[in-house]
Amino acid sequence: MSETPHRYTAELAGRIEVAWQDRWEEQGVFRAPNPAGPWADPEGVAEHEGGHLLVLDMFPYPSGAGLHVGHPLGYIATDVYARFNRMLGKNVLHCLGYDAFGLPAEQYAVQTGQHPRKTTEENIAIMARQLRRLGLGHDDRRAVRTIDPDYYRWTQWIFLQIFNAWYDADAPREDGGTGRARPIAELVEEYRSGTRPLPAEDGRGWDDLSHVERAEILDSRRLVQSVEATVNWCPGLGTVLANEEVTNEGRSDRGNFPVFKRRLRQWVMRITEYADRLADDLDGVQWPEKVKTMQRNWIGRSQGAHVTFPVGTDAAHPGIEVFTTRPDTLFGATFMALAPEHPLVDSLVPEGGWPEGTDDAWTGGAATPAEAVAAYRAQAAARTDLERQAEGKAKTGVFTGGFALNPVSGAPVPVFVADYVLMGYGTGAIMAVPAQDERDWDFATAYRLPIIRTVQPPEDHDEDTAYTGDGPAVNSANDEVSLDGLDVADAKERIVAWLEDKGLGRGAVTYKLRDWLFARQRYWGEPFPVLFDEDGIAHGVPEDQLPVELPDVPDYTPKVYDPDDADSEPEPPLARDTDWVTVEADLGDGRGTRTFRRDTNVMPQWAGSCWYYLRYLDPANGQALVDPENEAYWMGPRPAPVAGAPAGTGDPGGVDLYVGGVEHAVLHLLYARFWHKVLFDLGHLSSSEPFRTYFAQGYIQAPAFTDARGQYVEASEVEEHVGDDGTPSFTHAGAPVNREFGKIGKSLKNMVSPDDMYAMYGADTFRLYEMGLGPLEQSKPWDTRAAVGSQRFLQRLWRNVVDEETGDLRVADVDVDAETAKVLHRTIAAVREDYAGLGFNTAIARLTELNNALTKLGGDVPRPAAEALVLMVAPLAPHVAEELWRRMGHETSLVHAAFPEADPALLVDDTVTCVVQVGGKVRDRLEVPADITEDALRELALASPRIQALLENGVRTVVVRAPRLVNVVPA
Repeated sequence: MSETPHRYTAELAGRIEVAWQDRWEEQGVFRAPNPAGPWADPEGVAEHEGGHLLVLDMFPYPSGAGLHVGHPLGYIATDVYARFNRMLGKNVLHCLGYDAFGLPAEQYAVQTGQHPRKTTEENIAIMARQLRRLGLGHDDRRAVRTIDPDYYRWTQWIFLQIFNAWYDADAPREDGGTGRARPIAELVEEYRSGTRPLPAEDGRGWDDLSHVERAEILDSRRLVQSVEATVNWCPGLGTVLANEEVTNEGRSDRGNFPVFKRRLRQWVMRITEYADRLADDLDGVQWPEKVKTMQRNWIGRSQGAHVTFPVGTDAAHPGIEVFTTRPDTLFGATFMALAPEHPLVDSLVPEGGWPEGTDDAWTGGAATPAEAVAAYRAQAAARTDLERQAEGKAKTGVFTGGFALNPVSGAPVPVFVADYVLMGYGTGAIMAVPAQDERDWDFATAYRLPIIRTVQPPEDHDEDTAYTGDGPAVNSANDEVSLDGLDVADAKERIVAWLEDKGLGRGAVTYKLRDWLFARQRYWGEPFPVLFDEDGIAHGVPEDQLPVELPDVPDYTPKVYDPDDADSEPEPPLARDTDWVTVEADLGDGRGTRTFRRDTNVMPQWAGSCWYYLRYLDPANGQALVDPENEAYWMGPRPAPVAGAPAGTGDPGGVDLYVGGVEHAVLHLLYARFWHKVLFDLGHLSSSEPFRTYFAQGYIQAPAFTDARGQYVEASEVEEHVGDDGTPSFTHAGAPVNREFGKIGKSLKNMVSPDDMYAMYGADTFRLYEMGLGPLEQSKPWDTRAAVGSQRFLQRLWRNVVDEETGDLRVADVDVDAETAKVLHRTIAAVREDYAGLGFNTAIARLTELNNALTKLGGDVPRPAAEALVLMVAPLAPHVAEELWRRMGHETSLVHAAFPEADPALLVDDTVTCVVQVGGKVRDRLEVPADITEDALRELALASPRIQALLENGVRTVVVRAPRLVNVVPA
């Protein structure tokens, strides 16, 4: 160190990095001007002739453990992209906030008594420090936090917009479609004026109804409703859980408590009203196709028919309704299966013993249908939905003792209770066609049920298996309709028309998507801006009374009597604050001050993360969620459609680049799209989609180690031993352990902190290493020691500019030689393309080649080459680039310096390879000038000794395509 006092080391990197981070913050270099609102700077906006760009990462949750090296992968990538575009002259908005409500902090509060706000703010401070040290170019003014009342005031405001809206399926939209949200006040006016008939025609008008009757009608149409719903109830946590918060074993993801199905009153968001738009509008966004497929599968749109199977000869029975995507196979339906929870099960169970002719395989060994059904239901109740539908699980059931009638054949069909049928999907009942479904075939074989083929299989099909392919219909006719010989599409159309004519069914579209359960029986979340009156009617809190702030409570523990008791009743912590729950208020409805009751549930964590990207645009605005001009500027539709979108698809608007893990590619994106579309319908936004372009980053994987019990041990405590043959082995506390690779995280105990990387190498080396691991979308292995390669690149860059012994500049004010100029400008062109396409690993490879080329020059580096290299490195390693830029005599930051442009003349090859064919076969290759004429190329090709040897009988013709092809046709 004494010999090279100016060497680029981790210690020097750290001093440079902190100094530049301080300078950036003092000068506010990353603050993006807005066209309007509290931060209006129209002149600053106008200065950016390159346009504007909104670049965001998925909202992070501040964990107590802080960041590990896997977290910054996307943050660095968006920072590189944002910095590059700033250098192109664009007004770039790049910022990051904190999704700060959530169960982890609350569980810690339950265990320790420490307020979750204190825990959360401490975690945010840790994360903010680590992110700042990374050198991310965020607009620091816009770092919103969901836990701040100034923020969740607008979360509550959005809830009220949705609560005070309804979905009019017939309302026209600007895109030519129909169906959009409208204010509930417009529905009231239509009812009052008579332009829309009331649901119940009893001669009374809207004003003749009581306020309770009017409320019931409106509540049934609202996009947010308070309903009794089947939920995942976790007594151990004292709250309802979303499906994704429940493990495959039917336990809570956090705490491993048992989860039960039960009925609770819940707020429900009617996302299903938007199912078609959420599926169809994916065509207009530029997302990975796999993510679009995941969303479409979650929505689960299916075209088919609702069909009613009459129950025996009981005309009073409503029959059993099923939804099927294959109504053409109805003649092959030989049994039915109902979910154990289906409300019609009890009506099918006869009194007494089994009906005559009941197969022993159907009874489950019980003496009566009632006993069999009760026992089976008890078994099913102990399983989760995931367990009931697990791949490979045998499909079981028990006969109810009742029969339905096949509506097309009139044949009696035994009805079973089967746990693989779920009440939450379709109608909770299925018709089974064993010949056309493998699962139904297995069930029918096990229970000795009839099998009737309705689609003709090919000749080579195994007769002992189901045939699930297409083919002509067979065995599908009655006295009134025949499908025999028709293909699937025509058979569907004919049978649906017949069912509708007979009143036995109707064509329909169904969805897997279910309405969004939107309440948690906890403390740490946004309070609902709703007041219940003495009749139980919900009223929205007036906007001028927002936010409804979360009060302090002495105890954060939800009241649960027995964590293993499914019937234990929830009592959220807020319910104990009676002074907060009971409110005297005047809602401005002309009824004066009255007593109301607040909702003691809170919103789920999804609420604040559904819309945060909008608040980034205008976080200082106290009068509106976002100024319309700011939203239109940053997120509004562009004149040209999104690249790659189908012809005729307009630009939906949205965030220009949104980067995050694919694990959030369904629910977070789906919920955000739903809220955004409601706000768009109501006229609050100009963009119809929240995220114009989404990029799914890969994972970083690191070694993880398990002991003899299969338990993970701390990877940082494992010692590596290398044998004589070079084979590594590993021990923990002296005992051997096994190595595997997995996603970095607490569960595998293989976390590596960015703080360690800063200390060992510096932030720039860390950034460069992560971006150089491989394509951004792929998962990549982590090796801390391998980061030394990135450090060496920066050290060579430093030596090309700074003398390590004297600290003097090693840059000469001379022209670049011709050969180096070609390498330089080809690198500029390629790196520009790499940065624009998020190909950061290939950009690093090209910059490494250029850096090495400059090193090989010997002596001082020509200034034009040195400056261009530093500018190109700046998005990846901004601190060292800033320092070198300053040392080369520039007084201002390079954050907004122009990115180098390639000279087109230097991108043209001096020579190219010309292929010479004889009779269509390649016979020679010639290196020729890139600008060679056709005549000259012809002469050169014919002069080739190899070609002359093949032309003994002369030449018929020569086809020349200069400079790359000559085709000689011999005589």
